[in-house]
Amino acid sequence: MVFWQADDLKLAEFRPGIMSRAALGDNLIMVCMQIDPGKEDTGHVHTFDQCGMVIEGRVEMFIGEDLKVLGAHDCYFIPAGQNHGWKTLDEPVRLLDVCPKQPA
Repeated sequence: MVFWQADDLKLAEFRPGIMSRAALGDNLIMVCMQIDPGKEDTGHVHTFDQCGMVIEGRVEMFIGEDLKVLGAHDCYFIPAGQNHGWKTLDEPVRLLDVCPKQPA
């Protein structure tokens, strides 16, 4: 069992500009990420549902045709098959993301 205090969690570099820490179960992955300002994912699709919550900062996120700027304590749900992406603004954003564990 894993307990986190997401505000103080020690993160490691995942990709340039993205720090993360993951908890892996048999069926789910929970990831805390901090993303630097000015980073962007222009969009992608996957076959599973995904959800999460912004812990601090702000991120512009699109899911399908919907576009919204999310701030602390805002949540998102991405249905399987929906194109989605994000862009960080002028400050780092920390978020908690949950999705199914994919087979290796």
